[in-house]
Amino acid sequence: MVKILMGLAAAVVIAVGGFFGFEYYTQQRIAGEVETAFEQIRAGGGKASHGKVSFDLRSRTVRIADIAGESATQPPVNIKIASLTASGVGQPDAAKFSADNIEGTDLEVSVGIAGPTGGRVTYKAPQIVMKDYSGPASLPVRPASASIVEAYRSALEQFAAVSASSITAPTMVGTINNFGTVTSADFTYTGIALREIRNGKIGSMQIERNAFTASTQQPAGKADKLSGEIVNFASRDFDAAAIAAILDPQKANDDKYYRVYGQTTAGPYTITSGQGLRMRIDGMTVDDISVRPSRLQLPALLALIPAAGATPTPAQAREMMDKMANIYEGMRVGTAEMRGLSADTPEGPFKLAAVRFNLENGKVGEFAVEGLDGRSPKGPVKVGRFALKSLDIAGLLRIAAQFSNPGQQPSPDQFLAMFPLLAGIDVKGVAVPFKNTGKPLNVDLVNLDWGQFVGPIPSKVRLVAKFSGPLDGTHPGHQMLFAAGMDKMAIDFDLGTAWDEASRSLMLEPGAFEVGGLVKLSARVSLANVPRQIFSFNPQQAATMAAQVEAGAIELTLRDLGVIDVAVAEYARTQNVSRDAARQAVIQDIRNNATTAANSPDALAAVEALVRFVETPRTTLTLKLTPLGKVPAVQLFRLLQSDPLAVLAQFRIEASTGL
Repeated sequence: MVKILMGLAAAVVIAVGGFFGFEYYTQQRIAGEVETAFEQIRAGGGKASHGKVSFDLRSRTVRIADIAGESATQPPVNIKIASLTASGVGQPDAAKFSADNIEGTDLEVSVGIAGPTGGRVTYKAPQIVMKDYSGPASLPVRPASASIVEAYRSALEQFAAVSASSITAPTMVGTINNFGTVTSADFTYTGIALREIRNGKIGSMQIERNAFTASTQQPAGKADKLSGEIVNFASRDFDAAAIAAILDPQKANDDKYYRVYGQTTAGPYTITSGQGLRMRIDGMTVDDISVRPSRLQLPALLALIPAAGATPTPAQAREMMDKMANIYEGMRVGTAEMRGLSADTPEGPFKLAAVRFNLENGKVGEFAVEGLDGRSPKGPVKVGRFALKSLDIAGLLRIAAQFSNPGQQPSPDQFLAMFPLLAGIDVKGVAVPFKNTGKPLNVDLVNLDWGQFVGPIPSKVRLVAKFSGPLDGTHPGHQMLFAAGMDKMAIDFDLGTAWDEASRSLMLEPGAFEVGGLVKLSARVSLANVPRQIFSFNPQQAATMAAQVEAGAIELTLRDLGVIDVAVAEYARTQNVSRDAARQAVIQDIRNNATTAANSPDALAAVEALVRFVETPRTTLTLKLTPLGKVPAVQLFRLLQSDPLAVLAQFRIEASTGL
């Protein structure tokens, strides 16, 4: 019995000794592997060090203390971690390392900002926790490099090789110093969570709150302090492969779009300035942010950033703006929207319901501002909608680059080249104060489109507009309307022109103009033999080509909505006669002034139609003019100024009136 007990005791001693011996051996092996990994960083030109490495066999927990590193890139990236603990560690195969839980404490990352100000950004996190981690067992061996782009590419490759169910950080504090006009800034993030991380993708990212303060120094030397917060930031479907593509020289000719983010939302966002600005945005949404490597090559752009203290030459500035144009052409934003913007400024409060835009191939399909409500010194200002259509930002930057030489004034050609960069303007629901009347001038609609360019000049234009507002009692031209009992006026017009190269014709159609309560005019005018060369910003060439243009058919329709009665009443008031007498006097004046048309039956018929139009209120006068031969348009315009009736002699005239 004693022998059995002694044998059992010996077995226990051997087992315990073997356990601790194995644990010691394992700890030494892990410490060696950690040191090997750090040596790889040092072999690549960076700096890396660590403190004590310990291992608990029962919980399979590795602890590394006092980690510090510095990259070989310029500017360098510095990393410090007070303690890194991995529990539930394992090695599924020789190339893989896994852990149920990895926790880092007192993490600090710091990097210099390339550029003339030489600033620095630093982030600190008391705790970061990673769940269900799996990744490479060792770092790849890379040659020493001073390129921060190579460092980013390496980091993205490492990120693509790892997976985790989540990465969380309760808080993180960031600081920025000397970045442009920002002398210092502090950011405090809370509730950071990244989930579903695998194959270089992140399923979702969340930041519950980001509070910040910033001190700025404006170019004029005036200092300001900003503070604010943004809450409920959330983003989904991040793909690091898209970022890697724009850093890869092998994809410099790849014209495919790679999606970086699916959808990102945030808000409310508030900001307060020490100079009295207080602003709030209820919410922001951005969908489908994508990049195109063929246009967005960051290494080429970073190479153009001037060194600290250096002033770029005009040539360098032009090259930089061209690269910026490439960036816009290399990005796609499906939709971006900002909602519920309000602000209190020293000039007064204003509100904005929404701002929306999209971007592809360097062009904003539509940039729209909706629901603006503000104040001016004379009263409230409202804008229902203001939109720019198809704004070519990349083209604008390239043209602006031509203006970057202060010793060379831009030519008219360069200014006109900006015209095709915008396809149109849309304005709705505008109300602004009219002088000091306390009443608004309303712009119900302005829609302007142009296109079909011949060089920098559009050969197709369409303008639709509707205005209304009070009349000015002090204006001499408005007194007649006041006398007729009118105190406001509405004006609508719809004008369109289009040139057809095959037929060499230019048409004014539609052509409609209406003054509410007074008159409505419709016109259809054509010009023939209009050469392409007339669309030139060279005045001499355009004038030479204009001599070839011939007048075409003209059709005018004039509907009396009350203008005849108003004109007759004004005549009666100024001449102190009855309205019937005034009407007859107006008719007699028309016939007296038409004596030169006695030899033209068509002209006389037109005069009689005009007389009937004046005699019978609320009727419509229609005139159709057909050229009797080739009528040079330039000659026609000159005759209109000196002898209008002589113009009629060159046309066959059809005149009629009706209700």
